[in-house]
Amino acid sequence: MLEKQFAGVRLQIHATRQEMGEAAARDAVDCIRQLLQEKEEIHCIFAAAPSQNEFLEALGKADLPWHRIHAWHMDEYLGLPDGHPASFGVFLKRALFDRVPLGGVHLIDGNADAESECRRYGTLLQQHPADITFMGIGENGHLAFNDPPVADFADPVVMKPVELDPVCRQQQVHDGCFASLDLVPRQALTVTIPWLTASSHLFCIVPSAAKRAAVEAALTGPVTTDCPASILQQRPGTRMYIDADCAGALMGEERP
Repeated sequence: MLEKQFAGVRLQIHATRQEMGEAAARDAVDCIRQLLQEKEEIHCIFAAAPSQNEFLEALGKADLPWHRIHAWHMDEYLGLPDGHPASFGVFLKRALFDRVPLGGVHLIDGNADAESECRRYGTLLQQHPADITFMGIGENGHLAFNDPPVADFADPVVMKPVELDPVCRQQQVHDGCFASLDLVPRQALTVTIPWLTASSHLFCIVPSAAKRAAVEAALTGPVTTDCPASILQQRPGTRMYIDADCAGALMGEERP
């Protein structure tokens, strides 16, 4: 494992995505235990994507007082049929939420009226601010569904409906979530960047060569909505975990 610092981000580079996911889970467990020494209950926002598989698998095996943890997610497609396997709520239930006895699970309804659901879920998040956000980074640098055309570092709302960027939609095909681009929804709901990054603790888990350019831009480029994840440079204490395939030039001459 290699560790490097980029502005506010402490980066760990692991040889494999399995090692990456397990390391992120170990640190997450330590963070959760520390928080639960200070608070009776905590609230965690989770990303739903194949990039999180190893992390969620390892986290779900941890011996934690799960009944003191409330789980949220950060985005959802609009208009998918209930129970659709590509639904982010369905993904997270399968990957973690149904595997452990959580104190509460708060799902976004992608079939409700979009504006009403944004108000409902956004109000709940304001009432229960997240202690930890577990996130990934998209191929276009997005955080949740805050793609470059709609990302706003000073967004005045907690949650909003968005049109999905073509690169983002194509990523869903690359990830195997949909068989073809025409099946990927064009609209979604997303928690906004200010609210995602307001958590006391930020964990960012990003494997694979497909994310290499986005991660390099996020860590070494200017802070701009052209790469929404670049805002993490301004969030001291952010922990990012990547694998060697993702690292590229970030590794230099070293090897994990």
